[in-house]
Amino acid sequence: MLIKCPSCHKFNRLPLDRINLKPICGSCKSNLLLGPIDADQASFREVLTQSKLPIIVDFWAPWCGPCKMFAPTFEASAKMHGEKILHIKIDTEANPSIGQQFNIRSIPTLAIFKNGAEVERISGALPPAQLEQLVSKAI
Repeated sequence: MLIKCPSCHKFNRLPLDRINLKPICGSCKSNLLLGPIDADQASFREVLTQSKLPIIVDFWAPWCGPCKMFAPTFEASAKMHGEKILHIKIDTEANPSIGQQFNIRSIPTLAIFKNGAEVERISGALPPAQLEQLVSKAI
């Protein structure tokens, strides 16, 4: 899986079996989990099965105005809580089968996963305080 470093923005190839080992950027040595991770169908399934951390997923699309407005809030949460909960972004436009599989009817939709199973879901762009409550409850 390719993960873009949240600090230097260089791409790093990360074997998914190492996602629980606090991976660092090969260039700047920053923690790769302190930013949202863009996933596709294959990598998302692997992350669900490999991660020991809880996962919060932002199901979004590039044409969605509320999704674009929510992106900085989600990114800020990843910087704050990335070592305790993985922040994953799924582009439902590029990966429609994931949207169908998880019955995503509106975007943005946030879903919390623990041990590979969905435990909570909320639709709509959340303000920072509400996202903080959701993340704190999931950790």
